[in-house]
Amino acid sequence: MKSDIEIAREAKKEHILRIAEKLSLTEDDLEYYGKYKAKIDPARLKGEEKGKLILVTAITPTPAGEGKTTTTIGLADGLSRLGKKAVVALREPSLGPVFGIKGGAAGGGYAQVVPMEDINLHFTGDFHAIGAANNLLAAMLDNHIFQGNELNIDVGSIVWKRCVDMNDRQLRYIEDGLGGPKSGVPRKDGYDITVASEVMAALCLADSLADLKARLARLVVAYNGEGKPVTAGDLKAAGAMAALLKDAIKPNLVQTLEGTPALVHGGPFANIAHGCNSVAATRAALKLGDYVVTEAGFGADLGAEKFLDIKCRFANLKPAAVVIVATVRALKMHGGLPKTELAKEDLAALERGLPNLLRHVSNIKNVFGLPAVVAVNRFPTDTDAEIDLVIARCAALGVNVRLSTVWAEGGKGGISLAEEVVRLCDGKSGFRYCYDEKLPIKEKIHAIVTKIYGGTGERYTDEAEREIARLERLGFGQTPVCMAKTQYSFSDDASLLGAPENFEITVRSVRVSAGAGFVVVLTGNIMTMPGLPKTPAAVNIDVDDAGNITGLF
Repeated sequence: MKSDIEIAREAKKEHILRIAEKLSLTEDDLEYYGKYKAKIDPARLKGEEKGKLILVTAITPTPAGEGKTTTTIGLADGLSRLGKKAVVALREPSLGPVFGIKGGAAGGGYAQVVPMEDINLHFTGDFHAIGAANNLLAAMLDNHIFQGNELNIDVGSIVWKRCVDMNDRQLRYIEDGLGGPKSGVPRKDGYDITVASEVMAALCLADSLADLKARLARLVVAYNGEGKPVTAGDLKAAGAMAALLKDAIKPNLVQTLEGTPALVHGGPFANIAHGCNSVAATRAALKLGDYVVTEAGFGADLGAEKFLDIKCRFANLKPAAVVIVATVRALKMHGGLPKTELAKEDLAALERGLPNLLRHVSNIKNVFGLPAVVAVNRFPTDTDAEIDLVIARCAALGVNVRLSTVWAEGGKGGISLAEEVVRLCDGKSGFRYCYDEKLPIKEKIHAIVTKIYGGTGERYTDEAEREIARLERLGFGQTPVCMAKTQYSFSDDASLLGAPENFEITVRSVRVSAGAGFVVVLTGNIMTMPGLPKTPAAVNIDVDDAGNITGLF
């Protein structure tokens, strides 16, 4: 069996100009990054956003895997095989998971975007630019304090962190400015992973360079002695930050293994950020294609909820259909079956795990009012009886199931799914949000916990209570909320699999992302700087004398 990187390396890629021409773009519309990558400037694109937007989401993740990105790419290739003008819109991978435990995020098997090695590593440098802009602001903040602190910043109230695009738990909590008067002002500090930076969120939600610059100016970095927010605009940092990001805001054009155009841009995590690719890329795709297939990170309780309640609200996007990805193997894990037993037929374990899928399906259909299809990534060990059980349970909710074999067959294995998606897109959508953004912060949190997660309510730490009161007093209360929560459960306890009931969510802290335009709610033990596992993926990654990379998923 060939590895993903071997399949990607053997693929015959088209020059990026040929891919662009499929979208009626010319060479003048491209900024080349070699033969197989280019940036496009959305400001140059004319015409209306006529494409139909399809969101791909999934059940709650398990170690058995679901294949959401692979399905997204395979579906787009399937649509292309049906003669549709399809475009993929994906997030860029973070180096943290690539060298950590999850691996790359360019799809898998015969449903990948290429050049796979480039996309999974430095790509076009967007993440480096985002990290540099984030850290420039941090440097200007500390320099302002060192140079006399004209803004009367309360050093103990600084909320802006530095960032690096790597899993590094050692940097979560640090003390810096040590070494004497010439080395800065000593204070407690910390790092986030770049994908959790608010600069990432601001870039992904901005619809133009001017909008991005305005969002950067609104970033809250600290509070002054009177308790009022101090922003990047107050530090006069927004212009220089925007200068670093002037190219990073332009979407990146690449291709699938079958030559379907793909816009890969932005990369916030869905468990600690809003988990969607950029508004700029999605809107560009909607102008360039008839069917736009995008994905949101982790399960539908995280990425899809944020895509629908945050991104669609800000960008006035209206999805035409939703694909919910599942595997029989993962559902059996949600039913309590150990990973070593997944190859055996076990209808009882599957029955116990199915409520996880059904809750996600019900949320998409009944909370958000969107038409949906369940895509089951079929494995050779799945039995007909197991597949029939999934089909029957979804049919009871009025949702069809389509089998997907895109990992092994590429677009050919996604044709059945593509046909159902086209049918759904031709119907009517009753899209609505989960909550009214004008509600108080606690009421919005309660709506997500009870409607989406299936919990009974929330517990708030004293710190969270104080911060909510302060944010509402300062006028930040009437914004969407971005829940930071474990991806492994509907609850904030990763050990509660399936579809748990009668649980409460613990809200540990709350902070404003004024540039992004939402309030971040940290629950349970969620961290904004991940750590590496005992055996990181990095130990198996190498490069030979000819420059060929090995060990990359």
